[in-house]
Amino acid sequence: MSSVEELTTLFSKVGFEEPKIKEIVKNKKVSTSLETLIADAPQGYEWNKSTRNLLHSLASLVKGADITNIGLVVKGIASEDLKTALQVNAAFKYVKEKGADATTESLNENSGVGIEVTDVEVRASVVKYIEDNKESILRDRYKLVPGIFANIKNLPELKWADPRSFKPIIDEEILKVLGPKDERDLVKKKTKKQTDNKKGKNATDSAGAAAASNEPKRTMFTEGFLGDLHKVGENPQAYPELMIEHLKATGGKVHTRFPPEPNGYLHIGHSKAIMVNFGYAKHFDGVCYLRFDDTNPEAEAPEYFESIKRMVSWLGFAPWKITYSSDYFDQLYDLAEVLINNDKGYVCHCTAQEVKKCRGIKEDGTPGGERSACKHRSNTIEQNLEEFRKMKEGHYQPGEATLRMKMDLESPNPQMWDLVAYRVLNAPHPRTGTKWKIYPTYDFTHCLVDSFENITHSLCTTEFYLSRQSYEWLCDQVHVFRPAQREYGRLNITGTILSKRKIAKLVDEKFVRGWDDPRLFTLEGIRRRGVPPGAILNFINTLGVTTSTTNIQVARFENAVRKYLEDTTPRLMFVLDPIEVIVENVADDFEEVVSIPYRAGTPKFGDRSVPFTKRFYIERSDFSEDASDAEFFRLTPKQDVGLVRVPHTVSFNRLEKDESGNITKLYVNYNNAPLKEGEKAKKPKTYIQWVPISAKFNSPVRVDETRVYNQLFNSENPSAHEGGFLKDINPDSEMVYKHAVIEHNYHEVIKSAPWVVDSIKESEFYVEEDKTTKETFRFQGMRVGYFTMDKESNDEKIILNRIVSLKDSTSK
Repeated sequence: MSSVEELTTLFSKVGFEEPKIKEIVKNKKVSTSLETLIADAPQGYEWNKSTRNLLHSLASLVKGADITNIGLVVKGIASEDLKTALQVNAAFKYVKEKGADATTESLNENSGVGIEVTDVEVRASVVKYIEDNKESILRDRYKLVPGIFANIKNLPELKWADPRSFKPIIDEEILKVLGPKDERDLVKKKTKKQTDNKKGKNATDSAGAAAASNEPKRTMFTEGFLGDLHKVGENPQAYPELMIEHLKATGGKVHTRFPPEPNGYLHIGHSKAIMVNFGYAKHFDGVCYLRFDDTNPEAEAPEYFESIKRMVSWLGFAPWKITYSSDYFDQLYDLAEVLINNDKGYVCHCTAQEVKKCRGIKEDGTPGGERSACKHRSNTIEQNLEEFRKMKEGHYQPGEATLRMKMDLESPNPQMWDLVAYRVLNAPHPRTGTKWKIYPTYDFTHCLVDSFENITHSLCTTEFYLSRQSYEWLCDQVHVFRPAQREYGRLNITGTILSKRKIAKLVDEKFVRGWDDPRLFTLEGIRRRGVPPGAILNFINTLGVTTSTTNIQVARFENAVRKYLEDTTPRLMFVLDPIEVIVENVADDFEEVVSIPYRAGTPKFGDRSVPFTKRFYIERSDFSEDASDAEFFRLTPKQDVGLVRVPHTVSFNRLEKDESGNITKLYVNYNNAPLKEGEKAKKPKTYIQWVPISAKFNSPVRVDETRVYNQLFNSENPSAHEGGFLKDINPDSEMVYKHAVIEHNYHEVIKSAPWVVDSIKESEFYVEEDKTTKETFRFQGMRVGYFTMDKESNDEKIILNRIVSLKDSTSK
């Protein structure tokens, strides 16, 4: 078997990304098989993402075994005859069974090569299955859907179909049969008593459970990647005496840093980095720096510095110190001269293209070519010092000279191929002015500033995994303390974009309102949307920290926010698209005050009073002229409806429409007549919300704009869209309602915002928010969603943003 370094190089040439390579080489059997399978591929074959992944799947099946004729499967993958993991699995089983008797023709027959199952055929099978099982589906409704998916997946005619097409088709066809989910589909939560009885628990067991609940809660800092980190002082040193000085400086306490580049706004992925670095230090009673990696003055701007500070504070963290890489420019320059004097640095005058060629980068941009030393690499120490000082004095223009580190060109790690340490930039720096004509690179700066600041745990994402070797190499070459770099998987949100360049295009071309548009996943945008910082921290803690990249769908993130808001928001009656309702059988001054809890089940939230009057508003969608629809449970010409907390139902009398045929008013009766002896009040099928019209109570509160946000893009991978990500924009990502009304208690809720239950406040990840900012005012609009006040809102104009809907509606 080849060495780890050789395998890393091989897998990199094939196109696997660094985190994936790291995962593969951990498993000797799989990596051995993968190496053999790559050798079985046609000579010169260029792997793509799909064929690479299928080859890895095959290697996971082989696991080091000697399978005769396995090359037939490899050729099937390379020719793209085998297109799915299911086909590869079937082909592997065939070859394993037949061995030397296996043929390409039989392999193709056994693995479904050439069989194309269209969405039309899938839909036909789904429709037939639903029709054949309609009785049980109508009886048990949506509870059967998971089983339907499994059963359809096992239909013989769909064996070679792509299972990814099943769910949307099943959802569409089930919706046609059952209609939207309603009260019948709600899963009732079992009480603790029911659960205990079901499990046969006795009083002793309950007491034991209570004792167990006092155990420390699960936290990301004590398990997984972070739980396995070294203790302070345990990381090895090339020069042990440096550890003694380090421990004196730190007092044995954890020292971390969050080191953003101030060249743009932070996004959701940075929230994990903030929590990992600040949270780890806080959990272990250590300290964390906020360090601005400001080594590129051409890309930095004051608003980025301020926004980063603001976002760290918003997430509930306070830096021990705020520092800047530019604070250390003099020390860094001195160490650059030390590097040269140690014959480990040289000034290079090659063009960018020449440097790439020396590093083995081919003309098409792919690695794997022959590496060679730069022609300036053998210059004397005296020559390099003279040239470096000329760079400092402004003798060279950008691109004419760089200081490179003399590393190891034979290493399989590209981070050891003579990285650039300093480059010429004719740009003033916002903090050092025009003092410097040269600026250090990230590869030179980062590890050394970590050393200056005695960082005990230099925590970064796995994209820097290969940089660990160059990080440690440089510290050792200039004889400074070597911090320990450790890498964790980054957090990505699918269905959106996080690229600064692409977001800038959205902003510049007016597709969004700005960098803080609530549809974006910049932290500024998430904050403006009204997402509580505590919800983000709880979400990240739930995910934990591993070395694998975490790719999360927008819907999953929003569901975590939704769960947090359930415990932190009062409820108000809120009508987006109102129709006025007039009660004909009561007096003009009729008023019946009802009491409604701000949040059922949470007495501390209290109750509010709402007057039921002769005139009120309901949601337009809560009335239907079609009285024949048995699945519509709200108000119709033949169906009464209940109003939340109002003692009696209302029934339809008549309606008014405008010239366009839109309903403008509904006239109803209030069914409050005394019941006859033995007569029981008829219970309505459902209750709807309402907003009263009452001058006495200053109701309703009229909302100038209600912005309902949906996903900005239609697909899970906007960047992969054929026409580019701008062609994937959802035209309904922002829907603005101009006539929404809300009950008068809105003003009382604002005074007390933000509302939080004690259980949330006691959480390790609760953040005390600045109550002067508008987004901290949040409420649940009953049956509509969770809302907050937009920053453009003022005393004269109310503007609300929907944070999330009440339910995940992506499947619909």
